[in-house]
Amino acid sequence: MNQIPFTPSVRAVQDRKTARPRHAEMQFRSRITPDLAAFIGAQTSVFLATASADGQPYIQHRGGPPGFLHVLSPTQIGFADFRGNRQYVTLGNLAENPKAYLFLMDYAHRRRFKLWGSARVVEDDAALLQALRPEGQAAEQAILFDVTAWDANCPQHIPQRFEAADVAAALAQRDARIAELEAQLARG
Repeated sequence: MNQIPFTPSVRAVQDRKTARPRHAEMQFRSRITPDLAAFIGAQTSVFLATASADGQPYIQHRGGPPGFLHVLSPTQIGFADFRGNRQYVTLGNLAENPKAYLFLMDYAHRRRFKLWGSARVVEDDAALLQALRPEGQAAEQAILFDVTAWDANCPQHIPQRFEAADVAAALAQRDARIAELEAQLARG
């Protein structure tokens, strides 16, 4: 088990603000479980945090169809990196500081996972890029994320939100049922 986020400074604040040290009870996992793998495979969105060598933070959204994030092993996630705004801040940060963080949120089910680790950009592996890119989409490179630690948060402060496509499907199903019931009433 790993306690990577609990630096001495964090522990000092926890000890000062709580009756019992939270860091003593929390244990972070380092291997991807089947539940986490299923969650990762269903995601259409992820936030990737990196920092420059001097610690300047940067967060970038990455998205794709369900399955664009691939669990490659019990400790590694990979995804195709698509052409974006051409600023290359994430790539530059990873070139000088491999530490990275993934934040995955499922608003509909009020679940989130935080993953600490290191990441690297792979530009010269056509087979890997082909395996990671969603069908019909071009990608410039792959990003491989090696998990050091992960944790799931409680749903207490996660607002429940839904994907527009899911809402549209639910409304269409409801409308079809209403039409069916109205037709039954009309027949008498």
